[in-house]
Amino acid sequence: MPSSKSPTGSDRPQQPGRPTPPEAPELIWLRPERTGRGPRPAHSRDSIAAVAIAIADTEGLDAVSMRRVAAALGAGTMSLYNYVPKKEHLLDLMLDAATGEYHLPPEPTGDVRADLTALAHQQLAILRRHPWLPALVLARPSIGPNALRYTDHFLAVTAPSGLGGGARMEAMALFNGFICQFAQYEQTAAAGAKWQAELVGYLGQAAASGEFPHLAQAFATAGPPADPDQAFDRTLGRVVAAILAPADET
Repeated sequence: MPSSKSPTGSDRPQQPGRPTPPEAPELIWLRPERTGRGPRPAHSRDSIAAVAIAIADTEGLDAVSMRRVAAALGAGTMSLYNYVPKKEHLLDLMLDAATGEYHLPPEPTGDVRADLTALAHQQLAILRRHPWLPALVLARPSIGPNALRYTDHFLAVTAPSGLGGGARMEAMALFNGFICQFAQYEQTAAAGAKWQAELVGYLGQAAASGEFPHLAQAFATAGPPADPDQAFDRTLGRVVAAILAPADET
């Protein structure tokens, strides 16, 4: 059954001869922060994102709400919607503000491996500072102004690899996904030490059963648990090698 609402979202039918007003863009980055008319706004997207990030850093992402952010700003909840039309936009602002914490050099050094390693360490440090960030990056990827700068830098860093633009964009997704997953694993291990110990014990029993010879071999040569930073660097080296390996792009 066709909707009873007009294209403007109103329940009232559009009057004949009156043009339909254009719909507002869904992406907040396509919406002007201010129109240039009227008094200067009391708040900015940057200040709103900073308050939301402070709440998330302290209490977790679930604690972030339009009402909570408005109260922290000393504003009414409804007035906040004039700056951020919906909660999803607030998450986009938070994500891009965190992406602004990178210190990107003006130009790559030309050493692709070294530049990617430095970039990866910056990203892991940002994710560790904001424990809510890895899940948000994976669940709601967003490309705001800071993310565009990061993307352009990544493409510049990987330009000497000889990979095409599409392959380098895919490489960026793989690169970022690995680092986010690693940061999430760190959080899980820290929060569930007892569970982790039980899991290791369970896998040890399985290896000792003789039913899983390859698992037993891996356990026999695994050694003590690796330092997280060493494990990150070792696995990162494999990811970077995979990114730079020549492949059929068709």
